Amino acid sequence: MRLYRIDTPADKRRALEALGCDKAGATIMAKKMETLLFAVKGLKAGAANILKQDALAVGADLAVPGGVVVCREERYDAVLMGTRRQLERLAKKEKAQPFGLKELAKALETFLKERRSPAKIMGVVNANDDSFYPGSRFKAGAAVAAIEKMIEEGARIVDIGGVSSRPGSEPVSPEEELARVAPILEAVRDEKLYEKARFSIDSYRPTVIERALQSGFGIVNDITGLADPAVGELAASYGATLVIMHMQGTPETMQRNPVYDDVMVEVDAFFAERIARAESLGIARERIWLDVGIGFGKRLEHNLTLLKNLRHFLRFGCELLIGASRKSMIDAVSPAPVQKRLPGTLAVHLEAVRRGASIVRCHDVAEHAQALALYEAIEEGGMR
Repeated sequence: MRLYRIDTPADKRRALEALGCDKAGATIMAKKMETLLFAVKGLKAGAANILKQDALAVGADLAVPGGVVVCREERYDAVLMGTRRQLERLAKKEKAQPFGLKELAKALETFLKERRSPAKIMGVVNANDDSFYPGSRFKAGAAVAAIEKMIEEGARIVDIGGVSSRPGSEPVSPEEELARVAPILEAVRDEKLYEKARFSIDSYRPTVIERALQSGFGIVNDITGLADPAVGELAASYGATLVIMHMQGTPETMQRNPVYDDVMVEVDAFFAERIARAESLGIARERIWLDVGIGFGKRLEHNLTLLKNLRHFLRFGCELLIGASRKSMIDAVSPAPVQKRLPGTLAVHLEAVRRGASIVRCHDVAEHAQALALYEAIEEGGMR
């Protein structure tokens, strides 16, 4: 007999079925193969005591500060832990409890329904002269060649933008932005490039977005996160996918002094509000992608916290887009000029995919395609 430790596979049920377990048994056991942790903020003292006892009753646990038993404070933060199976049972129990635990049970159930989607590569083409990475800047003729090359290398989506959103950049007029991207939009339309890949317009200007949608684009990448309802109305009328990104401030001001009481709580609240706005405008949940906005009004610690806990945002039932390609957070951890940040980019993006991202926005398509192919092979290794 020999024993070796295995990492929890992405598809737990398939790994069990490969052993010869029946499907019903595999479904049940798969839920016991992963321990989940949840930060619970502002629990009422009574709720904390009830949740602690109910968690223990199903085999899970709730870590709480001292003094909870005697209700020394009115509210407490806690950490809930358990397997997926245990937490499913706990959620059912809490539906009958007071002190806001019914709402906690509903929220917990949304987390437990998360599903991982296969990763897709979004290549970046900038039709401007001031993007922070020179390798992404293209004029009309060169842009078409770059687009075709990206598609050949494995990009399923191509993101076209005419205005830099790097820290400190100043906005240009909608007319200037449209003049920059119009030749590329026309080429996508005239050469029917949209039949080879999906196209995304990186803009928050309705005039630019509408021209792109008329040219065969199917994705609106809005860095303002639907600040202008007209953007949502256009996406809805054309049946387009909407990317809602979080940004504190504007590109011109966002990195001057970004401050959060709790970046996870604030980004979560932003997404909840903007998703509700999008749905009210007629955009279905399955056509909404979320982007936490790495480097957009965030310090290094904010970026790292969001990346480490990225899976949290799957609770909304939307696909997650990650865009850390060659950004300054890489330089902050391991100093390197922008031209030498590809290794750091790959590390961040692969970890983001492991933690729930399914769209990777990047400048280096071929390298990402190879890295993701190996990542998927490792995740599925030994399950055939």
